Amino acid sequence: MREVAFIKQNKNQWLTFEKKLNSTSASSEELHQLFDKLTTDLAYAQTYYPKSKLVIYLNALTTNAYHKIYKKNTFLKDITSLWTHDVPLIMYRNRKFFYLSIAFFLLSVGLGVLGTYFDENFVRSILGDEYVNNTLQNIKNGDPTAVYNNESLSEDIFSAVTITANNLWVGLQCFFYGILGGIGTLRILFQNGVMVGAFQSMFAQEGVLLQSVKAIWIHGSMEIFAATIEGGAGIMLGTSFLFPGNLTRKQSLLVKGKQALMVVISTFPFTISAGLLEGFITQYANELPIVIDFIIIIVSLSCIVFYYLVFPFLVARKQVESSKFFAEITDEK
Repeated sequence: MREVAFIKQNKNQWLTFEKKLNSTSASSEELHQLFDKLTTDLAYAQTYYPKSKLVIYLNALTTNAYHKIYKKNTFLKDITSLWTHDVPLIMYRNRKFFYLSIAFFLLSVGLGVLGTYFDENFVRSILGDEYVNNTLQNIKNGDPTAVYNNESLSEDIFSAVTITANNLWVGLQCFFYGILGGIGTLRILFQNGVMVGAFQSMFAQEGVLLQSVKAIWIHGSMEIFAATIEGGAGIMLGTSFLFPGNLTRKQSLLVKGKQALMVVISTFPFTISAGLLEGFITQYANELPIVIDFIIIIVSLSCIVFYYLVFPFLVARKQVESSKFFAEITDEK
């Protein structure tokens, strides 16, 4: 697009934004919407008209807007905006990456199940002889998930802390390995998916599937779903460099990388919750009434699924209804 046409197309929006910045009647949400559009225009101008005075104008307007919109916000407001506005819209705009991550993980689980049923040594090759032997012994002893048992409160606390730290580290690896074009992330998803499939299939073959589901998925529902979201963020990071669109590769990597990291950070509360459940509750799964077990599982899974798969559509729809920038929000259809 020629610079004159670009200016003509967007001039009124920029002037409107300037007025709203100095207006006390403009809502915070409205300013956020306009600011998102402005940063996109700035990136476009920097790419196609780098020596133009337009870049200077848009850069000054963006800087001024940033200070007025964000610098006056309290820390609490920033956190609230991250959860209720920023992350849901990032999820919505880039949903194809997260759908891909979930689908790839489920496919890997399926391969783990098939491998277990067609090869009697498959589980041992995935989980290791020591782990399989211990689990089989626990099943004979009548406590299939004894691996989760602790003997004291101090062990519960230590277990919760170490499990949570490990899961957070795996989540960050799943994200950062995405820089390798997403291949590193897919490898981690594949390994974990096959492991989950083989693990559950082993219990099914031993006739204790229900007992294992009650225990494992009390914490696993949030832990594993969060991992697929982190995987989607890793794929988003990798493809940002491979397919930069209208931005330079460096700009795309910085912009998309920051957005993907925000999504990863948003999974931390779910990962921490999963660690606490695994450290303190999972060991009692087979002692609790089955109704309680499945209430915990359903509530946990519903919360994380709603936030990452349903809530983004609600936020995007609200923004569409209150904004003229429908095309900006739905450009990833």
